Amino acid sequence: MGLFGFSTSKGKSGGLMNVIRCDEVEYLVWKWRPLGQNANSTSRENSIRYGSSLRVKDGEVAVFVYKQEGGTLQDFIVGPYDDTIKTANFPILSSIVGLAFGGESPFQAEVYFINLQSNNQIKFAIPYFDVVDPRLPDLPVPMAVRGALTFALEDYKNFMKLNRLIDFDLDAFKKQIKDTVSRKIKSIVSNVPSDLGMPVVQMERKIDEISELIENKLKDRLEEFGVKMKHIDISGVEIDKDSDAYQEVKGLTGGLTAKTMQAQTEVNIKNMQDMQAMNAENLAETMRIQREEAQRGQRLQTESNFMGAHSLDQQTSVLHAAAESMGQMGNVGGGDGMNPAGMMTGMMMGGAMGGQMAGMMNQMGQQVQNGMNTPPPMPNISFFVAVNGQQMGPFNMQQLQQLRQNGQLTAQSLVWKQGMSSWAAANTVPELASLFAPPIPGATPPPIP
Repeated sequence: MGLFGFSTSKGKSGGLMNVIRCDEVEYLVWKWRPLGQNANSTSRENSIRYGSSLRVKDGEVAVFVYKQEGGTLQDFIVGPYDDTIKTANFPILSSIVGLAFGGESPFQAEVYFINLQSNNQIKFAIPYFDVVDPRLPDLPVPMAVRGALTFALEDYKNFMKLNRLIDFDLDAFKKQIKDTVSRKIKSIVSNVPSDLGMPVVQMERKIDEISELIENKLKDRLEEFGVKMKHIDISGVEIDKDSDAYQEVKGLTGGLTAKTMQAQTEVNIKNMQDMQAMNAENLAETMRIQREEAQRGQRLQTESNFMGAHSLDQQTSVLHAAAESMGQMGNVGGGDGMNPAGMMTGMMMGGAMGGQMAGMMNQMGQQVQNGMNTPPPMPNISFFVAVNGQQMGPFNMQQLQQLRQNGQLTAQSLVWKQGMSSWAAANTVPELASLFAPPIPGATPPPIP
């Protein structure tokens, strides 16, 4: 069927008035003509009287085209519409006709009905053309593509700007689209191996990926025809498997694929080994650092513990050196005999050093005694307490004693600390037994006299 059904039986006339409507079942664009007018007639074509009725179904649009000296103007009536033609309903008609004919004389217009709900399908079959694997550019493989394109007319205003409706034919329009689509698909498929990194011998199994790529690149191209692509279905990508090029490419790419997989496997194994060696080295370094830090901490602790003894050794050495010097003071002044003045000086210095040594020894002994008498710090034990079914805490011993005095902690209160397998009554925990021990008789002092 053509784009237009120019059947005069479809244009009905009731007396001097016209009933303008489209009764075609399947169409894309159909031109209405008054009864008795032939297609492409030029004398008073489409003379329409005022008062004629217009009927536009849902999913249709009626286009009134008025030829003027400055070009053409259009009124668009979108269905559903069923009413008498009045200038008030046609803005363009109202502006060009005015009151010149008193509403009685006919006006000239071409009337087209456009089907907005029609989906048109174009089937295509692109014969064998060469597709090259980028790894083997000297071995083109013959390939054919089959499928179907579905489009619809949605932007009717743009469609009318791009196409001449008066002498337009749907078959010619479809052929124009088909030629463009086939040329575009051929170009897209030829570049699939390089664009998608897909070997030629695998293209038959990648129809979905190829269809999606073609659809994305064809949408804008079809809009240049004033139509919208609904979808495209690639039913088959066929390779000429009897060709010598295909057999040679298959053999070569199969070997390349195996080599590539082997090389990739070797690379993955090498990377895994390198990663394991790196992890082992990092672990050894971490352990070395931790070991050195532990040894350093131990040395610092040992030096702190024996700092007093070390200081005593140093001071003893100093006093020993001083005593030796003192022993030489008896000879102060020279000569072989005894020097009384030197002896007196030595005795005075010896007494001073003896007092200093005694004081030092007392101080060291006191420090050691203080260190022995200093109790170790209280262990920091924290307990959680269940209060009214809610977990509270953690609380230290001082806080637990305060809770006990306030009555918030009882012997039956459930408590838990780290290391316990489950919650237990407070009076059953050894660390808390002292909180619930009865007072010792006689522990209260008597009244002050």
